[in-house]
Amino acid sequence: MFVSARDFAEYRSMFGLSDDDLSLRILDCPGGAASFTAEARARGSDVTAVDPEYGENRGKLAELALLENEHKHADLVEHESDFVWTWFEGPEQYTRLRSVSARRFGADVTAHPERYVEGSLPHLPFPDHSFDLVLSSHLLFSYGRQLDEEFHREALLELVRLSRWQVRLYPLFQHADFTRYPALDRMREFLADCGVSSRVEPVEYAFDPGDEEMLVLECSERGDLPRSEGIRAHPDPVRWRHLNT
Repeated sequence: MFVSARDFAEYRSMFGLSDDDLSLRILDCPGGAASFTAEARARGSDVTAVDPEYGENRGKLAELALLENEHKHADLVEHESDFVWTWFEGPEQYTRLRSVSARRFGADVTAHPERYVEGSLPHLPFPDHSFDLVLSSHLLFSYGRQLDEEFHREALLELVRLSRWQVRLYPLFQHADFTRYPALDRMREFLADCGVSSRVEPVEYAFDPGDEEMLVLECSERGDLPRSEGIRAHPDPVRWRHLNT
């Protein structure tokens, strides 16, 4: 699983964030090397990011994200027609903005490490209802081939557990083949059985073909959630593998 350094503007577009949304207490999971937390905090928002890479070596994450960005740029140039260029003007702007975001993240995680909490789905180190709004991008559904349905169920329940109001997830497509996550309807039925209603909403953002929707989970009316301690965070043998070449 690769890490990307998305910025505040991308988050606003991916998740349809309004000014009212940004006045809430927000969790970004997984945060990766995104500058959303840094930029939102600078605007007065209460945002916390969580990621398994926010341990002792979190200071290296920005550097690794920049190296990954260089690797990605060559692929974008070679396969430019495979992507949707409505948000970004082209590969050059994509690489420039992601690099700026990675550097902003690097400065903020060094200056304010308390904003960045080490943790892995499906078990996160926060009490119930710790946040009003939980945002999750480019993990669940995106890695549907690598992460099984049991992991998805447990991870979704964990995100719901932490939210007083909503969970928003983007995108709904698997990154490997640009197809919608095949178990999405089953996941929604499972959540409905747990008292969590959901809906698919369009967003004003796209980069991969077809990824113009987010899933919104309504958490305020839910009852008690099923608990399971049988699942553990999946190891991540894929992240950074290109850096060895």
